[in-house]
Amino acid sequence: MAYLGRRPGSLRCLLSGVSVNRLFCAVGMEDMGLTLSRSPLERLPFDNQALKKLPLDTSEEAGVRQVKGACFSRVKPQPLTGPRFVAVSPQALALLGLSQEEVLNDPLGPEYLSGSKVMPGSEPAAHCYCGHQFGQFAGQLGDGAACYLGEIKVPPGQSPDLLLENPSLRWEIQVKGAGVTPYSRQADGRKVLRSSIREFLCSEAMFFLGVPTTRAGSVVTSDSRVLRDIRYNGHPRHERCSVVLRIAPTFLRFGSFEIFKQADESTGRQGPSYGRDEIRRQMMDYVIENFYPEIQETFPDHVERNVAFFREVMVRTARLVAQWQCVGFCHGVLNTDNMSILGLTLDYGPYGFMDRFDPDFICNASDNSGRYSYQAQPAICRWNLVKLAEALAPELPPERAEAVMDEYMDVYNRFYLGNMRRKLGLLKKEEPEDEILITELLQTMHNTGADFTNTFRSLSQISCPNEGENEEDILGQATQLLLEQCASLEELKAANKPTMDPRELAMLLSLAQTNPALFQMISDRMTIARQLDKLSKLKDLMESSQEELKVKQAKDWTAWITRYRKRLGRELEGLSDAVQAVQDDRVKAMDNANPRVVLRNYIAQNAIEAAENGDFSEVQRVLMVLEKPFSSQPGLELPTWVSKHGGTEEGERDEAEEQSASSSTVRSALPYDSKPPAWAQEICVT
Repeated sequence: MAYLGRRPGSLRCLLSGVSVNRLFCAVGMEDMGLTLSRSPLERLPFDNQALKKLPLDTSEEAGVRQVKGACFSRVKPQPLTGPRFVAVSPQALALLGLSQEEVLNDPLGPEYLSGSKVMPGSEPAAHCYCGHQFGQFAGQLGDGAACYLGEIKVPPGQSPDLLLENPSLRWEIQVKGAGVTPYSRQADGRKVLRSSIREFLCSEAMFFLGVPTTRAGSVVTSDSRVLRDIRYNGHPRHERCSVVLRIAPTFLRFGSFEIFKQADESTGRQGPSYGRDEIRRQMMDYVIENFYPEIQETFPDHVERNVAFFREVMVRTARLVAQWQCVGFCHGVLNTDNMSILGLTLDYGPYGFMDRFDPDFICNASDNSGRYSYQAQPAICRWNLVKLAEALAPELPPERAEAVMDEYMDVYNRFYLGNMRRKLGLLKKEEPEDEILITELLQTMHNTGADFTNTFRSLSQISCPNEGENEEDILGQATQLLLEQCASLEELKAANKPTMDPRELAMLLSLAQTNPALFQMISDRMTIARQLDKLSKLKDLMESSQEELKVKQAKDWTAWITRYRKRLGRELEGLSDAVQAVQDDRVKAMDNANPRVVLRNYIAQNAIEAAENGDFSEVQRVLMVLEKPFSSQPGLELPTWVSKHGGTEEGERDEAEEQSASSSTVRSALPYDSKPPAWAQEICVT
């Protein structure tokens, strides 16, 4: 524990012969010296309102247990051996009034920001919540690896933009991977370097893309190790325990309100605080008063207040998922316990940014049914909102919640179309046909196997129609530009190879006809339809050549580009004197809406493997690249491990890491804005 000095006025006994005033002054001067000698981390102004306003389980009983009648449990983070920084995010730390230099130069920094040492004012706790996982109510879940450290008052002069959706004026900080809590179930409460780097980088990447998200201030690794079976193939290996510092206004989620759920009809499980309706009201009051104060002030009637609160959560959630769709982001585990009550991207696990556009893209290898596929995300978020509404009843009348949910798809479509129009540079007019143009673009991308990020980025290079130009030449150049982002025949064959064994597929097809009830218990029609679609496409590809494929891809793109340029032409109608200015504005807007770089899995994997081999510089370099995703950065085009002579730079490794490194694939270096290499298809995230 860090030493906490005495506070003025806290001394209760008087020494003989010493005046009260003199004694008070002496204590005050001593405290002032202690305060000045503290590091910035030790001077963080904690104001832990959640633990003051919400029920707290004060028991520090070791081990996993059901926690009834409480929203948080006191915990003791378990120290790491030899903690050290992998990377820090200067802009995330600035939220807390900290500088990168202050944190990195603090000898106790890695201990404080891994939970190995408790900062003065910090009150470690774990949050109790429930959740629907893959559609089934799972009962008590909670922070099995995350640990609330407290809430930091915002520093003076913080940007108003950052505080727009944080009116509480406090930042909650967590460490993820700090050891066992009452909610760890069968796990050890630890995280490893792989998952920690992925969460750290993606939290920051999403922020700089303009997507609402929790933040990550640092990654700490250590000499402590845990056993992990990476590929679930019976060959576990020891990996370094690592911890991410997470930052958000609050980490409360939909599942926070599911601790009051009655016994579920399907699973029989119920929330640990079922029947404690007064705590639900208490939690709603806390959330609305602190994070939606304008609603608290506007609606004196509690029912109307609660309806307005739910509508705002619905709007924020619709906006969030629309933004995900427009940057090609797939969350992977959209359970109700992973949905933020503030509409933030929360809990980065088996996420993925799409490479080749595929509406059925599944980033989580454990999601066999495709429940959380890319195209399913808007509907799944709606389903989760319905479950939140159920959890808020009777404070939120069901019929009023249903009326709010009737608005969801219209709200989502409005955000989605607005974002997509900006990505296509359609800034002057909104036409009903725009939705068809967008749909046809995505269909062409799917048919040609085009790269999602790079195709959108390339669109700003397609010019508006202009008098006197050679239309055929312009179309040819634009088509060639987009053909560079299309998949080859072999890539499409690999992408359309069914994941299900043909014998299993035949058996399920037969079962669907002969015993529909049993079929529904072990599979679903959507999964079978996807497999059959892949088989059909693969058959066509097997009968085609690379040259024939290229001709078809060119034809598809030429047809779409022709329609797109006609639509761009209508943007210029009546603007004959300002055509060039309009075109310049269009290109600027598109380049600010279509990122040049996103955190593709292969970029994260390169950084992870370098870090596991003792070299943290690639993590730091990737963070710098992701901080400016919409612009090129001279000198930051290639990974840091590529030297001027094409070699690699390596840090020190221990024996276990040498063995891991020896089995790694030797990979050619690609610029960060490239299409993924072939080996990226082998990356499996669960």
